Amino acid sequence: MKTIKILIIISLLSFVAKGLAQNVIEGTVYEEVNGKKQPLQGANVYWKIANVGTVTDEHGHYSIEIHPTYKCLVFSFVGYENDTVHHMATPQHYDHVMTTPLTLSEVEVAARQKAQFVSSLEAHHVEHITGEALRRCACCSLAESFETNASVDVAYADAVTGAKQIELLGLSGLYTQMMTENMPNFRGLAAAFGLGYVPGTWMRGISVSKGASSVRNGYESISGQINVDFKEPQEDHAEKVFINGFVNTMAMTELNFNARLNVGERDGLLLLGHVGFNPMKMDGNGDGFLDDPVTSQYSVFLRYNHPNTGHFGCKLGVKALKENRLSGQMDFDPAHRLDEGYGLYGIGINTERYEAFAKTGFIFDRPETSLGIQQQVTYHKMNSYFGLADYDATQLSYYANLLFDSYIVNDHHKYSLGASYSYDRYNEQQNFLPTTQETTPQYRVEQVPGAFAEYVFSDNHHWTAIAGFRADYNTYYDKLFYTPRLHVRFRGHDELAIRLSAGKGYRSPNVLAENATMLASSRAIRFLETPKMEEAWNYGVNLSKHFHVGEKEVQLLFDAYRTDFVNQIVLDRDADAHEIRIYNLDGRSFSNCAQVQVDYELFRNFDLSAAFRYTDVRMTINDTLREKPFVNRYKGLLTLSYAPGTWQFDLITQFNGDSRIPDLSGNATAVADGQVLERSPFHVIMNAQVTKKLGAHWELYAGGENLTNYKQSHPIVAASEPFGPDFDAAMVWGPLSGIRGYFGFRFQVK
Repeated sequence: MKTIKILIIISLLSFVAKGLAQNVIEGTVYEEVNGKKQPLQGANVYWKIANVGTVTDEHGHYSIEIHPTYKCLVFSFVGYENDTVHHMATPQHYDHVMTTPLTLSEVEVAARQKAQFVSSLEAHHVEHITGEALRRCACCSLAESFETNASVDVAYADAVTGAKQIELLGLSGLYTQMMTENMPNFRGLAAAFGLGYVPGTWMRGISVSKGASSVRNGYESISGQINVDFKEPQEDHAEKVFINGFVNTMAMTELNFNARLNVGERDGLLLLGHVGFNPMKMDGNGDGFLDDPVTSQYSVFLRYNHPNTGHFGCKLGVKALKENRLSGQMDFDPAHRLDEGYGLYGIGINTERYEAFAKTGFIFDRPETSLGIQQQVTYHKMNSYFGLADYDATQLSYYANLLFDSYIVNDHHKYSLGASYSYDRYNEQQNFLPTTQETTPQYRVEQVPGAFAEYVFSDNHHWTAIAGFRADYNTYYDKLFYTPRLHVRFRGHDELAIRLSAGKGYRSPNVLAENATMLASSRAIRFLETPKMEEAWNYGVNLSKHFHVGEKEVQLLFDAYRTDFVNQIVLDRDADAHEIRIYNLDGRSFSNCAQVQVDYELFRNFDLSAAFRYTDVRMTINDTLREKPFVNRYKGLLTLSYAPGTWQFDLITQFNGDSRIPDLSGNATAVADGQVLERSPFHVIMNAQVTKKLGAHWELYAGGENLTNYKQSHPIVAASEPFGPDFDAAMVWGPLSGIRGYFGFRFQVK
């Protein structure tokens, strides 16, 4: 009897082992260099008849499922002839060496990079904005990088400071987690002006993720995540020398330069620099205020890369920025700002910002197993004044993230474990808040330790599922909170990909630091209660379909998302035209957003992209569920790009729907001047650019922005009495400037 039990147990274990093995062939693909075998990353391994396969990882490892009818396994890699191995029908370990170089006569291969794309292989819905898209518009900074993207809106936060803010899923950019190379950035004091801190020529791509993102990067993503990838010191990412010059009809001038230096055989240094000026004072609408602030900005970024060689790799970098902004009335002189009886209104914002980061990775002998550590330190100092109100603040932040990645049994079951820690110290000095109301503390220290786990299942073909959970503790709010997130993707044989996502997000509000532009008015800022942490659920569905019309590929995208807030900070501009009341949500607040997009190459080198988005955002304001102000109900986008030979022609047209305007009926000046609107009007904005390549090194480009010359007339309320009770420069819903032309050049040595 005992023998029978043992046999049964052995049989069951054999069955389980066979099931866990998943009937796979696995091994490593190598190449021979100077008589030594080296793993090949990115080699293709596929079944010849079915054309179903996989790609080797950074260790050259592959794993592919067996099918009874598949007999021939093909190994391919650029520069080698394909190798076919026959009768691979049983589970086994097989290492393969690519040994026959492919000999080709000289040939020139030309391909046009897609401006944007959504990969059907990723579980998350990620819109990739490539370097090609960044070159299709002026793209002086991150703020101008979304003109070709239908999901992200960028608009002025007010009519005087030049600050720009983004919206994703109809929600403020505060609910979008801003990342640089997968590390949180532009939080707190940088929230208002951070989009202008990243020159367009520093970036090699931007990734826009809608909805809840991975728990690996923290808990702050509510409406989505935007990650910026900078150029790196490797041959395929950065030019050896790059210079970009830009000037527009407002005399705004920029000079950007990149220089790469190899250190040893594989290490590299990259220096990126930026100088920008906007010296001209212009008052196109005749309200006595500058249309754009007079600015100067200097920034530098030095980075060092030590790529993975064996078991260790690292990336190090330091950044420094200095920016001065001066705005207000045309004749304002900051030297006389506090003189008795001076009477002119001005705004001055001086910023210094320093960053340092280190990313280190350790590779283990076990395939797809690694340990990574991300660290970043940021110091931000801002000295500013808005009329007679002063606001000075400093922020010191530290972020660390420990990541361990591996798999269970095989690469169908991967997991990540990690721990994070963030530290934020704010020191704010201000002289404008009423002392009889609740206020945010001037000195605040916030520490958040946390831990997370994430499991990824993939059958390497149809199904992918990502389940994540993290727990964090906020010392300032004395709050332990949990963040669950789930993503599921199914990809059919017909190139249809369906994604579902759900998750929760939190964020710590820094009301004054993040909304400093609301100081550009005479409204009293009143905290009716102490702000609490913001909390929301997000749910989404996304469909992407690739098909062909003739020989041309078409990409069709549809997505719909809903965000439900458990708590939200309300900036109430409706209850009183002379106040901004700040309190926690008492009622409902939600966002519904649906978008459809079609990308199609009409004919050779002529690309078309058309999109339409509908948004419904409502929140409880002053005890009433109302449409959130300054959110367009719908938006359309049409981009056309034609590149015959050395020329390229680009046209971008945005169709902006109406939005609700906060109630200004209690503002006597706005009523008298006819500035009281219930809704903003529909308007169209059109940008165009022409680019000419001159040989291998030079490129010239010229273009125009806002070619329809549409602008919001008299955006400042009571501009003639800026120290009066009715002055308000933060009621902006449209463009502030008319047509602008620009010219630029690019010089590069690959």
